[in-house]
Amino acid sequence: MFSFRSALGGATLIAMALFATPAKADLKLCNNTESRVGVALGYSDKKGWATEGWWNIAPNSCETLLKGALIARYYYVYAVDYDKGGSWGGKAVLCIRDKEFTIRGNMKCKERDYQKAGFREVDTGEKIDWTISLSGEKTTPAEPQ
Repeated sequence: MFSFRSALGGATLIAMALFATPAKADLKLCNNTESRVGVALGYSDKKGWATEGWWNIAPNSCETLLKGALIARYYYVYAVDYDKGGSWGGKAVLCIRDKEFTIRGNMKCKERDYQKAGFREVDTGEKIDWTISLSGEKTTPAEPQ
């Protein structure tokens, strides 16, 4: 037996399914400073270690670094302040270069004509979505003017 109430309920479920927005799962970085920054990212995936750069992020804005569900618990970030000098980093040494790059492997950086940089470890707690906030003190202060 067909009833108006069941037809309306079914139509509501169909409409909800059609207009449901999937949850975004990305790795984002928010530059909460007054400077333009360049960001490099390191991570380990099924192929081993990789570093990528540079994302140029405007002051007080956010950028998606990796789209989709996160594949690792730990990511590594190195950032450079283009306007005031200095950088944010840490103890994890990975390879970088001055221009846009994707580098596989974290060994023998100099022998492969790359530079080394100290990256800061970010523990995402195995979440599928994470936002890194860049602000505060740099690990390498700007040189006096």
